[in-house]
Amino acid sequence: MAAAAGETPPLQANYVFGRAWPDLNEGLSYTDTFRGADAETTATLTNFYSENYKSSAPLPGWIHRIRNGQITVDGQVVTDPDMILREGSKLVYHRLAWKEPFAPHLLQVLYEDDDMVALNKPSGLQVLPKGLFQQRTVLAQLQWKEWKMPPSSCSKRKNVQLHPVPVHRLGRGTSGLLLCAKTKLAKVQLASYFAEGAANAEKKRDGTEVGKERKISKFYRALVTGILEHNEDVVTQPIGLVHYPGVAEGLYVACSSGKPAMSKVCVLERLVHQNQTLVQVEIHSGRPHQIRIHLAYIGHPLVDDPLYGIGGQPKFHDLESTSTDVCFAYDGGYERPLQPVPGDCGYHLHAHWLVLSHPTTNKMLKITAPLPHILQTREEHCDPQVDT
Repeated sequence: MAAAAGETPPLQANYVFGRAWPDLNEGLSYTDTFRGADAETTATLTNFYSENYKSSAPLPGWIHRIRNGQITVDGQVVTDPDMILREGSKLVYHRLAWKEPFAPHLLQVLYEDDDMVALNKPSGLQVLPKGLFQQRTVLAQLQWKEWKMPPSSCSKRKNVQLHPVPVHRLGRGTSGLLLCAKTKLAKVQLASYFAEGAANAEKKRDGTEVGKERKISKFYRALVTGILEHNEDVVTQPIGLVHYPGVAEGLYVACSSGKPAMSKVCVLERLVHQNQTLVQVEIHSGRPHQIRIHLAYIGHPLVDDPLYGIGGQPKFHDLESTSTDVCFAYDGGYERPLQPVPGDCGYHLHAHWLVLSHPTTNKMLKITAPLPHILQTREEHCDPQVDT
């Protein structure tokens, strides 16, 4: 599934790893430093949390958390809600462990060498901690695995880290190829490739010189609604944030005041009877939900995408199910939606393959992730193509 042009064979490839998730995660800790408005101002522990973190819990909820021993002040557990805070006190709220929503835990290794590892991420697995998913992530599985490197590599090379880390993100519902760096040098180099792509997208909004002199090129496979008229299309619609219920930081949408983004869409197969089109998308920047937004913007949302509609805007018809419930959770806070972002799974999008300049050898490397059945063309169903 992975091959390098002119490179020595990878350490290992095509094996699967992953540890089953514990029933409960380890909880979270949130740290604050108390700063009074002036010397005469006094504030209680309850006032501080109920005023500054209203969205987390109501006043009775914070009192419950304090009496439950979930808050420390300067390293000491405090159970008195009326404790007076002093200037500069360090406050730590310890959120109790909870059971995270379902997520797959097995990861397939497509390519591995001394500097990097490429994974085939399943749909439904988050890359980095966020929202309800603090433990059930790709990062956690990378940290739990014991990575072995050749003795010669350990003795001769510096900046070797114990665990690989992702150098880019895929949406939780997006499957496919995810690059991770093993060393600090590889991490910096690979991150610069992605940053360069975003910078080039801003310079080339008109679609000229697409793909020229790039250190990394990423190609996705997607199934969209409707039949695309043109065989190729370059989408340069900026992407920005808007307020959305249940999403504290906002939701990314097609927005004229947003950041530059560029996607090149190529038709692979028109499925006329299903009113669907199979496309390949090459992205020249990595904005959140970029492919979903760009395809929806040109009138062809991903099949079964529950969030983005035509125009690259969210579907607002189901806000009630995403709003925060007024019922209290077991730790005194508000109950949260089951999904951290409404409609973040269910669509058909796969990071299929990429070509990059190796971060230390500069030789060109191509890595391919196997396609889900629904995203294969008729020719691929009959005669699958595998890189060698």
